[in-house]
Amino acid sequence: MMKIRPLHERVVIKRQEKEETKTKGGIFLPGSATERPTRGEVVAVGNGAILADGSKRPLDVKVGDHVLFGQYSGTEIKIDGDEFIIMSENDIFAVVG
Repeated sequence: MMKIRPLHERVVIKRQEKEETKTKGGIFLPGSATERPTRGEVVAVGNGAILADGSKRPLDVKVGDHVLFGQYSGTEIKIDGDEFIIMSENDIFAVVG
């Protein structure tokens, strides 16, 4: 994978893979017919948020954390054929696990 380092309070997330879902009636829905996953793994973090006084606040998340985020949060990018999301740490709701 190409090395990427987000700036300031941004993080790069690898979205959890879409899975086939089975309905109550036994019908399998392909990943494209289900909602986009709102869970992923942090693969890179910025150096920290710059505060009004010029100091830096380290981020609360770290590489390897599994996180929950909004369905349409961030900006999707492709690097070497893999899809990632770049978003502000503020768009992350929780660390899971």
